[in-house]
Amino acid sequence: MRAATRDGNAPLLTPGRAVGAALIVVALVAPYAVYPVFVMKALCMALFACAFNLLMGYVGLVSFGHAAFFGWAAYATAYTVKVFALSPLVGILAGTALAAVMGVVFGWLAIRRHGIYFAMVTLALAQMVYFVALEAKFTGGEDGIQAVPRGTLFGVVDLEDPIAMYYFVLAVFLVGFAIIQRAIHSPFGQVLKAIRENEPRAVSLGYRTERYKLLAFILSATLAGLAGSTKALVFQLASLTDVHWATSGDVVLMTLLGGIGTVLGPVVGAVILVSMENYLAQVGSWVTVIQGVIFVVFVLLFRRGFVGEIEAWVRRRTRSAAAAPAVSSASAARGPSPG
Repeated sequence: MRAATRDGNAPLLTPGRAVGAALIVVALVAPYAVYPVFVMKALCMALFACAFNLLMGYVGLVSFGHAAFFGWAAYATAYTVKVFALSPLVGILAGTALAAVMGVVFGWLAIRRHGIYFAMVTLALAQMVYFVALEAKFTGGEDGIQAVPRGTLFGVVDLEDPIAMYYFVLAVFLVGFAIIQRAIHSPFGQVLKAIRENEPRAVSLGYRTERYKLLAFILSATLAGLAGSTKALVFQLASLTDVHWATSGDVVLMTLLGGIGTVLGPVVGAVILVSMENYLAQVGSWVTVIQGVIFVVFVLLFRRGFVGEIEAWVRRRTRSAAAAPAVSSASAARGPSPG
């Protein structure tokens, strides 16, 4: 039986859509099977990794400073909600807006650099704002901004309820993920891929590549800020950990583990990393050693990342299945070989 189609050619239910629908169903029932705060952290970090993957996987730019957007958005949200007593939605918008502004500044300073020089500039800028967060009074210094109230959404939904808060975080993640998906599959995304593959050729075709890279950087920073703002409400805390360079390293590892340039890879990588942090916490300082071993094994066995390897395997199977009928038809057309 053939799959239903929209126009007689394109199937309505593709494997990708089926996987996406299954993941949404799993996400809807997850808080009833797993500790909600654990899943909320995984969603926040997944959005952070997807935002970073937009820059690294589709433009080919490696930033070591994305913790700056993530952490300072968390500070802005926490301060707005706690000190100004505004709604959580306004707090998230404030944090996301700050991350966008920082993305403009960082991008304008770094985007003309290439390779390791770009990475080092972003790291240097991130360390500068880290020390500002350490010394500034309104950030709370080493204590951070604690006891951030979650408040109510639209004056109706009490976000102090873990289940209500979970579905709010899930909605934020889906909005951010949809924005990334739309960007990737738009003409803008196709230009980004062309820049990643061969920037001189894109320039020769008339594209102003620096402008496209700057826009991608700003969008990535904005969505990273959205993830950081949401995480501040989840844990009711904004701390130095969020702006530390190690957080930038974590998002790189998530993307590598899941698969650079894949849609679901960063999500899987975030779930793997958050799960390791959660379930290996009891081993104490050995957790970093165990994580290092796991990362080495992943790099050796899954060079394209977990999801990247699965996609490559599916493509090979699809090509083999498509080639088999063609070979059979060609053999039948030649007829039996002469005895």
